[in-house]
Amino acid sequence: MAIVVQQVARPQGRPAAEQFAYLDVPTPVPGPGEALVENLYLSVDPYMRERMDVGDLGVPMEGRSLGRVADSRDPRLTAGDLVFHRQGWRSHALVAPEDVRVLPETPGVPLTAYLSVLGGTGLSAYVGLTRIAGLRPGETVFISAAAGGVGSAAGQIARLLGAGRIIGSTGSAAKAKHLTAELGFDTAIDYRAGDLAGQLAAAAPDGIDVYLDNVGGDHLEAAIGVMRERGRIAWCGAVGQYNTAVAPPAPRNLYDIVGKQIRLEGFLVRDHRHLQPELEELLIPHLRAGRVIADETVVEGLTGMVDAFLSMLGGGNTGKMLVKV
Repeated sequence: MAIVVQQVARPQGRPAAEQFAYLDVPTPVPGPGEALVENLYLSVDPYMRERMDVGDLGVPMEGRSLGRVADSRDPRLTAGDLVFHRQGWRSHALVAPEDVRVLPETPGVPLTAYLSVLGGTGLSAYVGLTRIAGLRPGETVFISAAAGGVGSAAGQIARLLGAGRIIGSTGSAAKAKHLTAELGFDTAIDYRAGDLAGQLAAAAPDGIDVYLDNVGGDHLEAAIGVMRERGRIAWCGAVGQYNTAVAPPAPRNLYDIVGKQIRLEGFLVRDHRHLQPELEELLIPHLRAGRVIADETVVEGLTGMVDAFLSMLGGGNTGKMLVKV
């Protein structure tokens, strides 16, 4: 038998466990041109909260997944192949070869890295810093949700790109210490301690050049307040407002973007998948040497999928949240 996790109701504000259902179903059998994948790890991401408002009910949630081919009726896939696909919250998936990516197994690189620092989260960080914000050596960069999947990758990538100073914002003193002690941030802010704008100004007395925004709201306002002229903001996400029925008002200092000639640009990582080889070329040597880590929180068992998702939305993870099926 296989297990699937379905969304069965829409949330009003913060999601709850009763909006999901675990079902035992017959293990799928591949037909011609298909392969059966037994999933190993599933990605848990903030964007899934937005999908809950618009996705179909009564079907497994979509999401990035890593598994091994168990049975194949297509010569392009062989039993034992490690593959990436997007069929999400389930123990087994039927896939077509054109819908998967066969992954290498590189000594010194954990499999889970292909869902974290080498996956969509790492690629989001890389695209935001290099293609959207154009981070240059010596510049000061500020990263919100810095202890999450994208943020933990972004801090390490910014260091490899030659950033002069890396500042992160996170939701606890313990996570702030993790950013500086383990991930190479120069300083970290616990925004729950209050006075975010004042803390950021003290951390960046000469201002910031680049802001990678994963939160929106008060973090965006604080970043605009300390940004230097011709600074760049790469807007990746807004986890601070995903559970609110009404979007928060625009930052009070939004018009400062004009006076400071700041560029603010949103982006979707799906439009930049062609940069995946470039990301791997940069990171894999550093992963193998231990200079970059795949920062992850791993929940054991598919039956923990919903709890992992709800925990991630509440900031319960450090690094990328994953479920080991």
